[in-house]
Amino acid sequence: MAAVGSMPSSLWISVSAPTKSKITSCNVKPRFSLPLSKTHSYFTIFSTFPSHFSLGSLDARLPGLFSPRAASSSSEYVEEPTTNVKFQRSLSLPGCCTSLSLLGTGYREKVFAIIGVKVYAAGLYVNESILNKLDAWRGRSAAELQNDSPLFETIFKAPLEKSLSIVLVRDVDGKTFWDALDEAISPRIKSPSADDETALSTFRTIFQGRPLKKGTFIVLTWVDPTKMLVCVSSDATPSSIDAKIESANVTSALFDVFLGRNPVSPSLKASVANGLEVVLK
Repeated sequence: MAAVGSMPSSLWISVSAPTKSKITSCNVKPRFSLPLSKTHSYFTIFSTFPSHFSLGSLDARLPGLFSPRAASSSSEYVEEPTTNVKFQRSLSLPGCCTSLSLLGTGYREKVFAIIGVKVYAAGLYVNESILNKLDAWRGRSAAELQNDSPLFETIFKAPLEKSLSIVLVRDVDGKTFWDALDEAISPRIKSPSADDETALSTFRTIFQGRPLKKGTFIVLTWVDPTKMLVCVSSDATPSSIDAKIESANVTSALFDVFLGRNPVSPSLKASVANGLEVVLK
């Protein structure tokens, strides 16, 4: 099997930039945990839902991020079954004043000579208030939700935090990682503005010449539809911000890479649809 660093650049998608600034994250407990898949009906009520969110008692719990230093309680985590990466059910991140809850997980795979190579696992976290904006999709099946572009556009455009947590499952050269990200984002931006070029340059700077080891966390947090925070950590959930990206086109393109019509991780989008089916009943 070829070494990851030598694989074609179409293999990876991600983000970043220079300047490190510490931002203290708020440690507010979320009110819910969401499911990962039809075979893992994860859901836990942490506190009272608004009445229209009452789903009754389900038989399992929810997800969380993997770290060698992770807490001992297995109920705080859900394992992405293909990569065995564990994701926390709720996560406090730099730049967010509320804990975000896991909505689904998946993995990125590239096939070489009929052999599938796993590159990373990913989990989508959301501010629970986003669910208040999704009443129009209540009662729909996961299959319907998965193919509903307006649904995912509504989630993206909501001025509330959502975050993609990526955990590498093999070593990756930073330049290769950036090249793949650029290949995925650039075609989605038809006429890049000066702000778009600056944002892409910021991403490029953080990854160029930087080896990304197995277990590295890359967290992309959409603070609102025009602003995204990028955090990278070699072995644990990041505690500081590496870059701030301010470009509506770039932030939108990146969201589309993972949750648009042709996502790079179909398993992630399917898992998110399953999670939405449960909480929108």
